[in-house]
Amino acid sequence: MNREDVPSRDRVAAVLVLLYAQPLTRIVRLTTDDILHEDGEVLVRLGDPPSPVPEPFAGLMLAYLNERPNTMTATNPAARWLFPGRRAGQPMTSKTLELRLRRLGFPTQRGRTAAIRHLVLQAPAPVIARMLGYHDDTTAQLAAESGGTWRHYAPGDHSR
Repeated sequence: MNREDVPSRDRVAAVLVLLYAQPLTRIVRLTTDDILHEDGEVLVRLGDPPSPVPEPFAGLMLAYLNERPNTMTATNPAARWLFPGRRAGQPMTSKTLELRLRRLGFPTQRGRTAAIRHLVLQAPAPVIARMLGYHDDTTAQLAAESGGTWRHYAPGDHSR
């Protein structure tokens, strides 16, 4: 989402849906600690291991971290939420974020569904599940429905 007229908060949320297939209920629970900037690489902790954040989204994410709204108010001076809400110590509600994105014409549910279906075609379902915080069964089912070629992938430790 490369529209400068759209607030960075909304662009960051939309890209989290499109790149990482995250539901809004999970996105609003992310904290600033879930964004890692190590050795010149930006990562987002959604599962284990954290997922890499590609450019230009990495730059947008880092810029947004420094300009998050609702952090200079008396109720949220030390807010750690990636998307701070208006209530003290609370994140933005998923409903509020959904309404913001809907006003922009962004299809959150269809976008998330398309993203996860694309991801399970690119890598084994168990790998996607762990990196994005999904259940293995969910991604395996989506991979089968999408015609994924990874269905014979054997997850686990193969170092023996």
